[in-house]
Amino acid sequence: MVRFMSLSSGSCGNCYYLGTETSGILIDAGVSLRRLKKALAEHGLDHDSFSAVLVTHDHLDHIRHLGSYCKRLSKPVYTAEAIHKALARHTFTASAIGACRKVLAEGEWNEIAGMQVRYFTVPHDATQTVGYAIMIDGHNFLIMTDVGRVTDEAVEFAGKSDTVVIESNYDMDMLMGGRYTYELKMRIVQGCGHLSNDECASAIKRFWHPSLRNIFLCHLSENNNTHDLAYRCSCEALEQIGVEKGSVALRCLPRQYPSEMFYL
Repeated sequence: MVRFMSLSSGSCGNCYYLGTETSGILIDAGVSLRRLKKALAEHGLDHDSFSAVLVTHDHLDHIRHLGSYCKRLSKPVYTAEAIHKALARHTFTASAIGACRKVLAEGEWNEIAGMQVRYFTVPHDATQTVGYAIMIDGHNFLIMTDVGRVTDEAVEFAGKSDTVVIESNYDMDMLMGGRYTYELKMRIVQGCGHLSNDECASAIKRFWHPSLRNIFLCHLSENNNTHDLAYRCSCEALEQIGVEKGSVALRCLPRQYPSEMFYL
């Protein structure tokens, strides 16, 4: 059985666990090692329950504690070559990541911890940002967080997945009526920032297919969104394309604390 949980999902820090009874991985390292161990222990897991870390990009809320993971756990760190080059220069990772560095082959499936992993590039204002398609124990899992725009390639991978984790960062009215500077608002909305509730809902319409079973909305803004707004927007999108209620489990992931453990 495939297990998934979010340890934190937002600008305060991002980290996700995906695994089976015999293997597991982390996606991003934005929570402290102490918080990681505590959250895993609550589900009978420990640092031996995952054997690798995937990194989506080099923004601090995704890699703040990666150096600590490398120093104290010595787990291999997988990501695209351009991101690894950025990590090798980054203050928080440069001194620790060397021996853990593992470069993913571009445009190919890579075997990691008994899973097949393939990355695809998404627009975001980092050195490079990637989403991951993961085949694990008969399931097709996809995660794309920090996405300025949903590309055709991302839709293609999501259209083959039974579980999709996708950003639903902001409500446009809340953002534009809020106290962020004009420059920051433009950074968020102009295609290389974050995905709005409406853009997420539009993407769901594009990639929905009859075998889709789980949609997790991630990286919700603390200042420019609410769980209710994000959920209702995506729920209405599913209703508009005639998806039978209950056939897809739609959930919002919490920002600052771990989610429950989901069994996919």
